[in-house]
Parts: sequence; structure tokens; C-alpha cells
Amino acid sequence: MFKRFLVVVAGCTLWLGASAAEVSRTPLVLLTENFPPYNMAKNGKNFAQNQNLEGIAVEVLRETFKRAGIPYNMTLRFPWQRIYDLALANPGYGVFVTARVPEREALFKWVGPIGPDDWVLLARADSPISLTTLDQAANYRIGAYKGDVIAMSLERQGIKPVIVLRDQDNARKLLAGQIDLWATGDPAGRFLARQVGISGFKTVLRFNQAELYLALNKEIPDEVVNKLQAAMDEMRAEGLIEKIRAKYL
Repeated sequence: MFKRFLVVVAGCTLWLGASAAEVSRTPLVLLTENFPPYNMAKNGKNFAQNQNLEGIAVEVLRETFKRAGIPYNMTLRFPWQRIYDLALANPGYGVFVTARVPEREALFKWVGPIGPDDWVLLARADSPISLTTLDQAANYRIGAYKGDVIAMSLERQGIKPVIVLRDQDNARKLLAGQIDLWATGDPAGRFLARQVGISGFKTVLRFNQAELYLALNKEIPDEVVNKLQAAMDEMRAEGLIEKIRAKYL
């Protein structure tokens, strides 16, 4: 355990004050989670690496790093809070996809946007619930996902959601009547529900719009971030990002 700790510390030290040239020889560690249709394991498990990942963000970032000439390793792990904290704390790390919101702005360096993630409240198709404001939702049991920015936003506004470790569990709970509403992203929530064989939910409130990004540790040199952003901007101008999205949606 102590030897492993020394290796990690040594790796992080290499990134502190590293030049863009040094970074170009050191693979970035890109962490992600199962968040369909943006990133997911091909086998549906909670651990996968490199070619065993798929999704909109996975394909976009593979091409982005290829064009920028930046080496990387891509790993899908669980849970989200763990990989988010790893990217926040370790030079040379990044996490995707992440909503770029004001409270996170100064914590990372950003590459994107990769795609939208509107915030919605979903209900069963037969639900009588009708909402025009988020305040009205406080009277209901709302399911949300631990560590997710949507859950944190609800809590800041005085709404205490029922938290789960896997967002697709909220689809099951909503269908079973264990919660009244599901606070999730669109299109991610509907995609997750379909993955577990559930459909027919309706949107009763769309209460925010967010864009999803690759969030990089702040120690990564600006030259590297700029190269990645330029490569992604080039892809967007060519219409390639939209073509990748169309494959999944």
C-alpha cells in the first residue's frame, strides 16, 4: 500500500509545473462513469477501459485527443463522486462528462461543450402531477443521483431529494411508485430508463439547461487545454460532433 502511495505521489509530482512538451509524452488519465448515451461500458458493467467504452462523449474525445496529438488512458469507474474527487485532486487527471456550472467553474480547466444536458422532472405517464415552477415540486418525493449537480442544485434550493447511487435505479423507483418525480438529465434519463426496460415517463418540468464538458485538473498546462479545445472546435465546424450524436439519439 505504501509503495502504491509513493507511485501515485511521484506521478502527480511530474505534473506539477510540467510543460506542454512534457505533458505530450505523459498520458492524461480520463475518468468517466456509466452515463448513457454520453459514456458507457460496452458490457454494461461499472468498470471498463479504453476500447471497451462507447457513447457520444467517448467518440468525441477519442477524435479530439487524436487530432490534438495528446496521449490518454480512458477508464470507466463507479461511483461518480469518487472519480470526480480524483480528477479534482490529481494533476494529469480529467473527468467527463461534467456539467459546467458556476460553482465548478474555477475548480477545473474545461474542454467542450460536448453536448446538452437539460434538467427535467419526470413522472409516470399516468401521474396527475402538473408543475409550473420548481418550488411546487417540494411537496413531492423526488429521486436524484448522489453527487450529481442536479441533486446538489435541488438541495441548495431547499429541496431534499431521495438519493440513490445509480441514476437508473430512479427509473425503477418511479415506476414502482416509491418516488413521485425523477430529477435527471435529458436525454440521459430517458436513455437510462430504456436500458432497464422502462419507458412511458413524461416531462412535467424543464427547470434548467446545462452543457457537458471534459473537466481537466487545473495543473494541466493551458497549452494542452488549448490544443484540445481547438481540435474539438474543428470537429464541430466540420459537423462531426453532430454526426456522432445522431448515431445515439
